[in-house]
Amino acid sequence: MQKPEPLVQPDTIFSVSDASALLKGVVETAFPRIKIRGELSQITRATSGHTYMTIKDANAAISVIIWRGTPVNFQLTDGLEVIITGRFTTYPARSNYQIIASEIEMAGVGAILKMLEERKRKLAAEGLFDQSRKKPLPRLPQRIGVVTSPTGAAFQDIQNRLRERFPVHVILYPATVQGTTAAAEVAAGIEYFNRANNVDLIIVARGGGALEDLLPFSEEIVVRAAAASHIPLISGVGHEPDWMLIDFAADFRAPTPTGAAEAAVPTKLALSQELENIAHRMISSFTTRLTHARARIDNITIKSPRQMLMEQSQRIDDITRTMDLIINTRINNARQKMEIVATMPNILQNKMNNLTQSVAHLGQMLSSLSYKNVLSRGYAIVRDKSNNIISRATDAKRPATIEFADGTISV
Repeated sequence: MQKPEPLVQPDTIFSVSDASALLKGVVETAFPRIKIRGELSQITRATSGHTYMTIKDANAAISVIIWRGTPVNFQLTDGLEVIITGRFTTYPARSNYQIIASEIEMAGVGAILKMLEERKRKLAAEGLFDQSRKKPLPRLPQRIGVVTSPTGAAFQDIQNRLRERFPVHVILYPATVQGTTAAAEVAAGIEYFNRANNVDLIIVARGGGALEDLLPFSEEIVVRAAAASHIPLISGVGHEPDWMLIDFAADFRAPTPTGAAEAAVPTKLALSQELENIAHRMISSFTTRLTHARARIDNITIKSPRQMLMEQSQRIDDITRTMDLIINTRINNARQKMEIVATMPNILQNKMNNLTQSVAHLGQMLSSLSYKNVLSRGYAIVRDKSNNIISRATDAKRPATIEFADGTISV
Protein backbone atom coordinates (compact mmCIF):
# COMPACT_ATOMS: atom_id res chain seq x y z
CA MET A 1 0.00 0.00 0.00
CA GLN A 2 1.41 3.42 -1.02
CA LYS A 3 2.21 5.81 1.80
CA PRO A 4 -0.04 8.92 1.61
CA GLU A 5 1.38 12.42 1.44
CA PRO A 6 1.33 14.44 4.69
CA LEU A 7 -1.77 16.61 5.08
CA VAL A 8 -0.24 19.22 7.42
CA GLN A 9 3.02 21.06 7.74
CA PRO A 10 5.31 19.88 10.54
CA ASP A 11 5.40 23.30 12.25
CA THR A 12 1.57 23.75 12.28
CA ILE A 13 0.07 23.94 15.76
CA PHE A 14 -3.51 22.65 16.30
CA SER A 15 -5.85 22.69 19.22
CA VAL A 16 -6.95 19.30 20.52
CA SER A 17 -10.44 19.75 19.07
CA ASP A 18 -9.07 20.86 15.70
CA ALA A 19 -6.66 17.92 15.56
CA SER A 20 -9.47 15.50 16.46
CA ALA A 21 -11.79 17.02 13.84
CA LEU A 22 -9.04 16.83 11.21
CA LEU A 23 -8.34 13.20 12.03
CA LYS A 24 -12.06 12.37 11.95
CA GLY A 25 -12.42 13.94 8.49
CA VAL A 26 -9.38 12.10 7.15
CA VAL A 27 -10.57 8.71 8.44
CA GLU A 28 -14.17 9.10 7.22
CA THR A 29 -12.99 10.36 3.81
CA ALA A 30 -10.48 7.56 3.36
CA PHE A 31 -12.86 4.79 4.46
CA PRO A 32 -16.43 5.69 3.39
CA ARG A 33 -17.22 1.97 3.03
CA ILE A 34 -15.28 -1.05 4.22
CA LYS A 35 -15.84 -4.76 4.81
CA ILE A 36 -14.10 -6.44 7.76
CA ARG A 37 -14.11 -10.11 8.71
CA GLY A 38 -13.50 -11.34 12.25
CA GLU A 39 -14.95 -12.74 15.48
CA LEU A 40 -17.39 -10.87 17.71
CA SER A 41 -16.71 -10.23 21.40
CA GLN A 42 -17.81 -7.94 24.25
CA ILE A 43 -21.34 -7.55 22.87
CA THR A 44 -23.35 -4.97 24.82
CA ARG A 45 -26.91 -3.82 24.12
CA ALA A 46 -27.63 -0.39 25.56
CA THR A 47 -31.04 0.74 26.80
CA SER A 48 -31.12 3.14 23.85
CA GLY A 49 -31.34 0.18 21.48
CA HIS A 50 -27.81 0.58 20.07
CA THR A 51 -25.42 -2.37 20.14
CA TYR A 52 -21.73 -1.98 21.01
CA MET A 53 -19.18 -4.75 20.39
CA THR A 54 -15.69 -5.61 19.18
CA ILE A 55 -14.58 -7.45 16.04
CA LYS A 56 -11.18 -9.06 16.35
CA ASP A 57 -8.70 -11.55 15.00
CA ALA A 58 -5.50 -12.96 16.47
CA ASN A 59 -3.58 -9.65 16.28
CA ALA A 60 -6.01 -6.73 16.51
CA ALA A 61 -9.47 -5.55 17.61
CA ILE A 62 -11.77 -2.77 16.39
CA SER A 63 -14.83 -1.29 18.11
CA VAL A 64 -18.13 -1.60 16.28
CA ILE A 65 -21.46 0.22 16.72
CA ILE A 66 -24.78 -0.96 15.31
CA TRP A 67 -27.31 1.84 15.54
CA ARG A 68 -30.85 1.00 16.60
CA GLY A 69 -32.98 0.05 13.60
CA THR A 70 -30.13 -1.47 11.60
CA PRO A 71 -31.46 -4.88 10.44
CA VAL A 72 -29.66 -7.96 11.81
CA ASN A 73 -31.05 -11.34 10.69
CA PHE A 74 -29.44 -13.53 13.35
CA GLN A 75 -28.49 -13.48 17.00
CA LEU A 76 -25.14 -11.91 17.79
CA THR A 77 -23.02 -14.05 20.10
CA ASP A 78 -19.42 -13.97 21.30
CA GLY A 79 -17.09 -15.98 19.07
CA LEU A 80 -19.34 -15.79 15.99
CA GLU A 81 -17.39 -15.10 12.81
CA VAL A 82 -19.02 -12.37 10.74
CA ILE A 83 -18.42 -9.92 7.89
CA ILE A 84 -19.30 -6.34 8.82
CA THR A 85 -19.94 -3.67 6.19
CA GLY A 86 -19.75 -0.05 7.35
CA ARG A 87 -17.66 3.09 7.53
CA PHE A 88 -14.73 4.10 9.72
CA THR A 89 -15.08 7.07 12.06
CA THR A 90 -13.47 8.38 15.24
CA TYR A 91 -14.80 9.19 18.67
CA PRO A 92 -12.81 12.23 19.81
CA ALA A 93 -14.00 12.07 23.44
CA ARG A 94 -12.03 8.84 23.93
CA SER A 95 -9.51 9.26 21.11
CA ASN A 96 -10.41 5.95 19.47
CA TYR A 97 -11.61 4.85 16.08
CA GLN A 98 -14.58 2.61 15.36
CA ILE A 99 -16.81 1.20 12.63
CA ILE A 100 -20.42 2.25 12.17
CA ALA A 101 -21.99 -0.98 10.80
CA SER A 102 -24.66 -0.81 8.12
CA GLU A 103 -24.76 -4.55 7.34
CA ILE A 104 -23.64 -7.67 9.17
CA GLU A 105 -23.64 -11.24 7.91
CA MET A 106 -22.25 -14.55 9.08
CA ALA A 107 -18.95 -15.58 7.55
CA GLY A 108 -18.66 -19.12 6.26
CA VAL A 109 -21.04 -22.05 6.05
CA GLY A 110 -19.68 -23.58 9.25
CA ALA A 111 -20.82 -20.64 11.39
CA ILE A 112 -24.25 -20.64 9.75
CA LEU A 113 -24.70 -24.37 10.28
CA LYS A 114 -23.67 -24.06 13.91
CA MET A 115 -26.19 -21.28 14.45
CA LEU A 116 -28.95 -23.26 12.72
CA GLU A 117 -28.23 -26.36 14.79
CA GLU A 118 -28.43 -24.40 18.05
CA ARG A 119 -31.70 -22.76 16.95
CA LYS A 120 -33.10 -26.13 15.87
CA ARG A 121 -32.39 -27.63 19.30
CA LYS A 122 -34.03 -24.67 21.01
CA LEU A 123 -37.23 -24.78 18.92
CA ALA A 124 -37.42 -28.58 19.09
CA ALA A 125 -37.27 -28.37 22.89
CA GLU A 126 -40.36 -26.14 22.75
CA GLY A 127 -42.22 -28.87 20.82
CA LEU A 128 -42.58 -26.92 17.56
CA PHE A 129 -41.37 -29.90 15.51
CA ASP A 130 -43.41 -32.63 17.26
CA GLN A 131 -45.08 -35.09 14.93
CA SER A 132 -48.29 -34.81 16.95
CA ARG A 133 -48.66 -31.19 15.74
CA LYS A 134 -48.71 -32.19 12.06
CA LYS A 135 -52.03 -31.74 10.27
CA PRO A 136 -53.16 -33.89 7.32
CA LEU A 137 -53.22 -32.21 3.93
CA PRO A 138 -56.66 -31.79 2.31
CA ARG A 139 -57.33 -34.35 -0.43
CA LEU A 140 -58.74 -31.85 -2.94
CA PRO A 141 -58.14 -28.24 -1.85
CA GLN A 142 -60.33 -25.65 -3.57
CA ARG A 143 -58.08 -22.65 -2.84
CA ILE A 144 -54.32 -22.64 -2.24
CA GLY A 145 -52.42 -19.70 -0.76
CA VAL A 146 -48.82 -19.25 -1.92
CA VAL A 147 -46.28 -17.14 0.00
CA THR A 148 -43.36 -16.34 -2.31
CA SER A 149 -41.92 -13.71 -4.63
CA PRO A 150 -44.31 -12.83 -7.49
CA THR A 151 -41.39 -12.45 -9.90
CA GLY A 152 -39.47 -15.58 -8.97
CA ALA A 153 -39.41 -18.86 -10.85
CA ALA A 154 -40.87 -20.71 -7.84
CA PHE A 155 -44.33 -19.14 -8.29
CA GLN A 156 -44.37 -19.88 -12.02
CA ASP A 157 -43.33 -23.49 -11.39
CA ILE A 158 -46.12 -23.95 -8.86
CA GLN A 159 -48.76 -22.48 -11.16
CA ASN A 160 -47.62 -24.59 -14.13
CA ARG A 161 -47.61 -27.82 -12.15
CA LEU A 162 -51.04 -27.11 -10.65
CA ARG A 163 -52.49 -26.49 -14.11
CA GLU A 164 -51.01 -29.76 -15.36
CA ARG A 165 -52.28 -31.84 -12.46
CA PHE A 166 -55.55 -30.41 -11.13
CA PRO A 167 -56.34 -26.71 -11.64
CA VAL A 168 -57.34 -24.88 -8.45
CA HIS A 169 -57.74 -21.26 -7.44
CA VAL A 170 -54.38 -19.81 -6.31
CA ILE A 171 -54.03 -16.74 -4.06
CA LEU A 172 -50.56 -15.16 -3.96
CA TYR A 173 -49.19 -13.28 -0.97
CA PRO A 174 -46.18 -11.41 -2.42
CA ALA A 175 -43.12 -11.56 -0.21
CA THR A 176 -39.43 -11.05 -0.73
CA VAL A 177 -37.59 -14.33 -0.19
CA GLN A 178 -34.08 -12.96 0.32
CA GLY A 179 -32.62 -10.11 2.32
CA THR A 180 -33.20 -8.46 5.64
CA THR A 181 -36.99 -8.09 5.36
CA ALA A 182 -37.71 -11.53 3.88
CA ALA A 183 -38.36 -13.35 7.16
CA ALA A 184 -40.87 -10.77 8.41
CA GLU A 185 -42.73 -10.74 5.07
CA VAL A 186 -42.95 -14.54 4.85
CA ALA A 187 -44.24 -14.77 8.43
CA ALA A 188 -46.75 -12.00 7.68
CA GLY A 189 -48.01 -14.00 4.66
CA ILE A 190 -48.62 -17.11 6.75
CA GLU A 191 -50.39 -15.07 9.41
CA TYR A 192 -52.51 -13.30 6.77
CA PHE A 193 -53.94 -16.54 5.34
CA ASN A 194 -54.67 -17.84 8.85
CA ARG A 195 -56.35 -14.60 9.82
CA ALA A 196 -58.40 -14.34 6.60
CA ASN A 197 -59.10 -18.11 6.57
CA ASN A 198 -59.63 -17.87 2.82
CA VAL A 199 -57.59 -20.90 1.66
CA ASP A 200 -57.57 -24.65 2.32
CA LEU A 201 -53.79 -25.03 2.06
CA ILE A 202 -50.69 -22.80 2.30
CA ILE A 203 -47.48 -23.25 0.29
CA VAL A 204 -44.33 -21.36 1.34
CA ALA A 205 -41.87 -21.56 -1.54
CA ARG A 206 -38.55 -20.33 -2.84
CA GLY A 207 -36.14 -21.59 -5.48
CA GLY A 208 -32.63 -22.83 -4.78
CA GLY A 209 -29.71 -20.68 -3.71
CA ALA A 210 -26.76 -20.42 -1.38
CA LEU A 211 -27.23 -21.28 2.27
CA GLU A 212 -26.98 -17.61 3.20
CA ASP A 213 -29.78 -16.76 0.75
CA LEU A 214 -32.10 -19.35 2.31
CA LEU A 215 -31.57 -18.19 5.90
CA PRO A 216 -34.86 -16.20 6.15
CA PHE A 217 -36.73 -19.51 6.10
CA SER A 218 -34.87 -20.60 9.25
CA GLU A 219 -35.64 -17.45 11.23
CA GLU A 220 -37.63 -17.97 14.43
CA ILE A 221 -40.42 -15.65 13.30
CA VAL A 222 -41.03 -17.82 10.21
CA VAL A 223 -40.75 -21.15 12.06
CA ARG A 224 -43.13 -20.03 14.79
CA ALA A 225 -45.65 -18.72 12.24
CA ALA A 226 -45.56 -22.07 10.40
CA ALA A 227 -45.97 -24.06 13.61
CA ALA A 228 -48.89 -21.86 14.75
CA SER A 229 -50.76 -22.13 11.44
CA HIS A 230 -54.16 -23.83 11.80
CA ILE A 231 -54.27 -24.22 8.00
CA PRO A 232 -52.17 -27.14 6.70
CA LEU A 233 -48.84 -25.84 5.39
CA ILE A 234 -46.35 -27.21 2.84
CA SER A 235 -42.78 -25.92 2.72
CA GLY A 236 -41.07 -26.02 -0.68
CA VAL A 237 -37.83 -24.12 -0.15
CA GLY A 238 -34.64 -24.68 -2.15
CA HIS A 239 -33.70 -27.99 -3.70
CA GLU A 240 -33.65 -31.60 -2.47
CA PRO A 241 -30.51 -31.31 -0.25
CA ASP A 242 -31.62 -28.01 1.32
CA TRP A 243 -33.23 -28.30 4.75
CA MET A 244 -34.46 -25.12 6.39
CA LEU A 245 -36.01 -24.96 9.87
CA ILE A 246 -39.44 -24.21 8.37
CA ASP A 247 -39.30 -27.74 6.90
CA PHE A 248 -39.43 -29.20 10.43
CA ALA A 249 -42.37 -27.02 11.52
CA ALA A 250 -44.41 -27.47 8.32
CA ASP A 251 -47.05 -30.17 8.01
CA PHE A 252 -45.32 -31.47 4.87
CA ARG A 253 -41.84 -30.82 3.49
CA ALA A 254 -41.46 -30.81 -0.31
CA PRO A 255 -37.99 -30.92 -1.87
CA THR A 256 -38.74 -28.11 -4.35
CA PRO A 257 -41.54 -25.63 -5.16
CA THR A 258 -42.63 -27.97 -7.95
CA GLY A 259 -42.73 -30.83 -5.43
CA ALA A 260 -44.93 -28.69 -3.19
CA ALA A 261 -47.47 -28.32 -6.02
CA GLU A 262 -47.37 -32.07 -6.62
CA ALA A 263 -48.03 -32.76 -2.95
CA ALA A 264 -50.88 -30.25 -2.86
CA VAL A 265 -53.13 -31.82 -5.53
CA PRO A 266 -53.35 -35.20 -7.28
CA THR A 267 -53.14 -35.62 -11.03
CA LYS A 268 -56.30 -35.84 -13.13
CA LEU A 269 -55.19 -39.29 -14.29
CA ALA A 270 -54.73 -40.49 -10.71
CA LEU A 271 -58.20 -39.19 -9.81
CA SER A 272 -59.73 -40.93 -12.84
CA GLN A 273 -58.06 -44.21 -11.90
CA GLU A 274 -59.18 -43.83 -8.31
CA LEU A 275 -62.78 -43.23 -9.43
CA GLU A 276 -62.60 -46.28 -11.70
CA ASN A 277 -61.28 -48.39 -8.80
CA ILE A 278 -64.09 -47.17 -6.56
CA ALA A 279 -66.69 -47.96 -9.25
CA HIS A 280 -65.19 -51.43 -9.78
CA ARG A 281 -65.26 -52.14 -6.04
CA MET A 282 -68.89 -50.95 -5.81
CA ILE A 283 -69.99 -53.11 -8.76
CA SER A 284 -68.13 -56.13 -7.36
CA SER A 285 -69.68 -55.63 -3.92
CA PHE A 286 -73.18 -55.23 -5.39
CA THR A 287 -72.74 -58.34 -7.55
CA THR A 288 -71.59 -60.38 -4.56
CA ARG A 289 -74.54 -59.26 -2.46
CA LEU A 290 -76.95 -60.00 -5.31
CA THR A 291 -75.50 -63.52 -5.69
CA HIS A 292 -75.86 -64.20 -1.96
CA ALA A 293 -79.45 -62.93 -1.98
CA ARG A 294 -80.32 -65.16 -4.94
CA ALA A 295 -78.78 -68.16 -3.15
CA ARG A 296 -80.82 -67.48 -0.03
CA ILE A 297 -84.01 -67.23 -2.13
CA ASP A 298 -83.20 -70.51 -3.88
CA ASN A 299 -82.76 -72.23 -0.51
CA ILE A 300 -86.22 -71.22 0.66
CA THR A 301 -88.61 -74.27 0.59
CA ILE A 302 -92.35 -73.62 0.67
CA LYS A 303 -94.12 -76.21 2.83
CA SER A 304 -97.71 -77.42 2.42
CA PRO A 305 -100.27 -76.49 5.15
CA ARG A 306 -100.66 -80.18 6.11
CA GLN A 307 -96.92 -80.58 6.62
CA MET A 308 -96.76 -77.40 8.67
CA LEU A 309 -99.71 -78.64 10.81
CA MET A 310 -98.04 -82.00 11.38
CA GLU A 311 -94.77 -80.33 12.41
CA GLN A 312 -96.60 -78.12 14.90
CA SER A 313 -98.47 -81.16 16.26
CA GLN A 314 -95.17 -82.99 16.72
CA ARG A 315 -93.72 -79.99 18.50
CA ILE A 316 -96.74 -79.93 20.88
CA ASP A 317 -96.29 -83.65 21.62
CA ASP A 318 -92.64 -83.04 22.48
CA ILE A 319 -93.61 -80.21 24.82
CA THR A 320 -96.30 -82.39 26.48
CA ARG A 321 -93.83 -85.22 27.14
CA THR A 322 -91.36 -82.80 28.59
CA MET A 323 -94.01 -81.24 30.88
CA ASP A 324 -95.16 -84.67 32.09
CA LEU A 325 -91.61 -85.59 32.98
CA ILE A 326 -91.09 -82.34 34.90
CA ILE A 327 -94.42 -82.61 36.78
CA ASN A 328 -93.87 -86.26 37.77
CA THR A 329 -90.40 -85.45 39.03
CA ARG A 330 -91.70 -82.58 41.17
CA ILE A 331 -94.56 -84.77 42.56
CA ASN A 332 -92.11 -87.49 43.59
CA ASN A 333 -89.86 -84.96 45.28
CA ALA A 334 -92.86 -83.50 47.19
CA ARG A 335 -93.97 -87.00 48.28
CA GLN A 336 -90.50 -87.78 49.68
CA LYS A 337 -90.48 -84.50 51.62
CA MET A 338 -93.94 -85.31 53.11
CA GLU A 339 -92.75 -88.75 54.27
CA ILE A 340 -89.81 -87.10 55.99
CA VAL A 341 -92.17 -84.62 57.70
CA ALA A 342 -94.40 -87.52 58.90
CA THR A 343 -91.52 -89.03 60.89
CA MET A 344 -90.74 -85.73 62.62
CA PRO A 345 -92.93 -86.34 65.83
CA ASN A 346 -91.06 -89.55 66.69
CA ILE A 347 -87.76 -87.84 66.15
CA LEU A 348 -88.79 -84.89 68.36
CA GLN A 349 -90.09 -87.23 71.12
CA ASN A 350 -86.81 -89.11 71.20
CA LYS A 351 -84.88 -85.86 71.40
CA MET A 352 -87.14 -84.66 74.31
CA ASN A 353 -86.58 -87.88 76.27
CA ASN A 354 -82.84 -87.56 75.80
CA LEU A 355 -82.93 -83.93 77.00
CA THR A 356 -85.06 -84.86 80.07
CA GLN A 357 -82.60 -87.56 81.07
CA SER A 358 -79.72 -85.16 80.62
CA VAL A 359 -81.39 -82.52 82.81
CA ALA A 360 -82.14 -85.08 85.57
CA HIS A 361 -78.54 -86.28 85.48
CA LEU A 362 -77.25 -82.73 85.75
CA GLY A 363 -79.60 -82.04 88.70
CA GLN A 364 -78.26 -85.09 90.53
CA MET A 365 -74.67 -83.93 89.92
CA LEU A 366 -75.54 -80.43 91.14
CA SER A 367 -77.19 -81.78 94.30
CA SER A 368 -74.24 -84.06 95.09
CA LEU A 369 -71.75 -81.24 94.60
CA SER A 370 -73.76 -78.60 96.62
CA TYR A 371 -72.20 -77.34 99.87
CA LYS A 372 -75.63 -77.88 101.54
CA ASN A 373 -74.86 -81.56 101.78
CA VAL A 374 -71.70 -80.72 103.72
CA LEU A 375 -73.71 -78.51 106.14
CA SER A 376 -76.18 -81.35 106.75
CA ARG A 377 -73.32 -83.43 108.17
CA GLY A 378 -72.80 -80.95 111.05
CA TYR A 379 -70.65 -78.27 109.49
CA ALA A 380 -71.38 -74.50 109.44
CA ILE A 381 -70.16 -71.43 107.55
CA VAL A 382 -69.19 -68.19 109.34
CA ARG A 383 -69.37 -64.89 107.39
CA ASP A 384 -68.51 -61.31 108.36
CA LYS A 385 -70.77 -58.30 107.79
CA SER A 386 -69.50 -58.05 104.18
CA ASN A 387 -70.61 -61.66 103.61
CA ASN A 388 -66.98 -62.82 103.29
CA ILE A 389 -66.28 -66.35 104.68
CA ILE A 390 -64.19 -66.43 107.89
CA SER A 391 -61.97 -69.53 107.87
CA ARG A 392 -59.58 -68.67 110.81
CA ALA A 393 -60.20 -67.74 114.45
CA THR A 394 -57.80 -64.81 114.17
CA ASP A 395 -60.01 -63.30 111.44
CA ALA A 396 -63.22 -63.50 113.53
CA LYS A 397 -65.06 -60.17 113.87
CA ARG A 398 -68.46 -59.09 115.08
CA PRO A 399 -71.11 -58.78 113.94
CA ALA A 400 -71.08 -62.05 111.93
CA THR A 401 -73.49 -64.71 110.70
CA ILE A 402 -73.39 -68.52 111.01
CA GLU A 403 -75.08 -70.59 108.35
CA PHE A 404 -76.32 -74.14 109.25
CA ALA A 405 -78.07 -76.69 107.08
CA ASP A 406 -81.47 -75.56 108.28
CA GLY A 407 -80.90 -71.74 108.54
CA THR A 408 -78.73 -68.76 109.53
CA ILE A 409 -78.20 -66.96 112.87
CA SER A 410 -76.60 -63.60 113.69
CA VAL A 411 -73.83 -63.18 116.32
